[in-house]
Amino acid sequence: MKKKFILLAVLHLSLKFTFSQSIDPDLVKSIYFQKQNENKFSNIFVGTINESFLFSFDILSGFEQDLYYSIEHCDFDWEKSQLLKSEYLNGFDDVKIDNISSSFNTYQIYTHYKINLPNSDTSFKKSGNYIIKILDEYGEELFRRKFILYENLVSVQTEIKRSRDIEFINEKQVVNFEINPLNIQLNNPNNTVKVKVFKNNELNYSIDNIKPQYKKGRHLIYKQDKELSFWGGNEYLFFENKFVRNTSINIKGYDLDDIYSNFLFEDFFRKNKKYTYNPDINGGFLFNVNNSSNPDFEADYVNIHFYLQKSEAFDPENKIYVVGDFNNHEISEQYLMQYNSRNNLFELVIKLKQGFYNYKYIAVDQDKKVIHGEIGGNFDETENEYNVIVYYRNYGERYYRVVGVGKGLSQFITNWKKFIIFNNILW
Repeated sequence: MKKKFILLAVLHLSLKFTFSQSIDPDLVKSIYFQKQNENKFSNIFVGTINESFLFSFDILSGFEQDLYYSIEHCDFDWEKSQLLKSEYLNGFDDVKIDNISSSFNTYQIYTHYKINLPNSDTSFKKSGNYIIKILDEYGEELFRRKFILYENLVSVQTEIKRSRDIEFINEKQVVNFEINPLNIQLNNPNNTVKVKVFKNNELNYSIDNIKPQYKKGRHLIYKQDKELSFWGGNEYLFFENKFVRNTSINIKGYDLDDIYSNFLFEDFFRKNKKYTYNPDINGGFLFNVNNSSNPDFEADYVNIHFYLQKSEAFDPENKIYVVGDFNNHEISEQYLMQYNSRNNLFELVIKLKQGFYNYKYIAVDQDKKVIHGEIGGNFDETENEYNVIVYYRNYGERYYRVVGVGKGLSQFITNWKKFIIFNNILW
């Protein structure tokens, strides 16, 4: 009897360990935000306080894990704000995610998790910067993502121009904008107003803390050329593999082992080449699979093989990464390309869910600084989307409100190369 009891206890502990073990962060894939009625996914959400949006991800495991979400309000610099949760949330967070679907008819087994916000448990009282954290059943954080909620208290008129610096006329784009108060009085804006400007959801390379160049009545005018300039970059590369067993414009072959593999055509360095228009979705992505209405859990995972031809002008001490919204533009070892001397190619394999993806290659030097345009080049003609986020913290307030947002598209870029040069300055 005693032996039976010990055996049952051992089996119980073994089963408990098996089904309650912590989740390897590398098993978390396909993290995205999606706006209502928008046919693409992105790595960040920018919307009004009451605007509905979706946050979703996959766990590449056969077990439906108990996962929870937690939401944190942040200051302008993404540090935790002074507000209590009860001050910025209606309801509560630390809520178990109950919208779960198991993969169906796929080689790679996974579980799809989906959170709709706001919901009956959680809604928002305040504007500002937010972080959503996904926690396992032990309260350990698996990953986090940023999102921004704003109030329509100012209008932001945005215009994209070419640089007036003759050295960068063909390579840089400048964001000019004007902040017009609507239902708010901006007191002492030089000290209470902050702005954040970023391109194509690449929040890590935002321009912050720019002061108005001048004021016109209650309007704040930002027309600094140097301080608000961005490298133009190039259009994103792309592939689509909704037909996993087919070749396409950018996929040259496929194979099946444990899961499918798709082999992309070789890319090449576009620096010092002519700009070529190539429609993209500014780094976004979307799941898609042939003959399915539910790609969230019917799309399979595929090993995507990336290839980049070597350039003799490239410094071998620098590193090359593959990035896009699909990986939050993350510079990490799992997205680092390796040089294959036999094929004279940089190569990388990433496991991605079937669909349409924008991606690009970036170079990083020995000091871990991104060398913008080193692989793709920089062109003033590139179509980019810019976000201007306006923050306001009045005297006596304990947090930064987001009082307005502006958007600018460089496809409507102005001052098209009709210029004169005076004292080496472009006008």
